[in-house]
Order: sequence, then structure tokens, then C-alpha cells
Amino acid sequence: MAHIASINLSERKGVRKMPVGDAPQVVLVDDGLENDAHAGKWHRQVSFLAEASIAKARDMGLEVGPGDFAENFTTEGIDLLDLPLGTQLRLGKDVLVEISQIGKVCHTRCAIYHLAGDCIFPREGIFGVVLRGGVVSAGDAIEVVKRGDGTCTHTPPEALAEVEAARKAGTL
Repeated sequence: MAHIASINLSERKGVRKMPVGDAPQVVLVDDGLENDAHAGKWHRQVSFLAEASIAKARDMGLEVGPGDFAENFTTEGIDLLDLPLGTQLRLGKDVLVEISQIGKVCHTRCAIYHLAGDCIFPREGIFGVVLRGGVVSAGDAIEVVKRGDGTCTHTPPEALAEVEAARKAGTL
């Protein structure tokens, strides 16, 4: 069963997020996780990274875990990279998130990149906008409610163009 393995928060951008354990977390509609630095009125309100992606980094010799790539939700049992833009995910009983971006361009290199010479999040992390808020906890189910068509009305065209250009240039 696909589920949330860890929920991770940070008070400011540009740092690793800290796992919150079993504590329930509030997800605000059109905003993101309450008390998280990345929440706000934009198209990358919450972020996801698969535990399998973190395991790849560990295989490279890094001592990393949930939150170390600044993802809000560490997941298990779901192939995030198989989900097109516009896919809607239910987290727990109530929260509904639409995938708004796959990957991201890093304009500055993070600590993980400097340690390993690479960072998986720009290629394997995904982002979403919160369509319906609620409360979630680690262990809650993740369900694909609607598979997207590769588009998301919440994502600015220039953000998609930037990611696509980086992929074509081989920098992502």
C-alpha cells in the first residue's frame, strides 16, 4: 500500500527538513503544510520524494534519511515519477494534492550536492498544490484519485519551460 513514510518540516528555505514523527500535521488548502517554510500561494506548496530515491543516495555512500532533501513527504509504495502533471493524490482521509511540477532546477548547489557531487531531488522530487486541506500523519495512505493528462493549470508556463530546458541541456 502506498503511504506517507515521513512528514518533514523546516522553518526556513535552503535547509534540510526535520521529520515530525507520528505527530499529525495540518495541511492548508492553497498553501501547504502549516509551519513549513515552503508553504505559500505558489505552485510548489508541498513536495514529495520516494524512500527509494533516498536509498539511491545511501548507495552512493551518503548518510541521509527522510527530510534531508527538503521534501515534505517521504513516500513508500508509489512510483512518483510515473505520475504526470495534473495527477491528484489523496493523502490520508481528506487532503487532496495536484501534481504541479516534476523535478526542479537548482540555482544554487545544496549541501547534499557538495557531499555527493550530485543531488537526486532535482530529478526525482515532485511538487504539488493543495486542493483540499486536512490533517495527515506518517503512515497515512496515498491514493491516486485522478491520473493527470500532463498539464496543471496551477503551474506557471515559465516554470515548466525552465525544467524542460534543463532536461534538454542535460543539467537536470
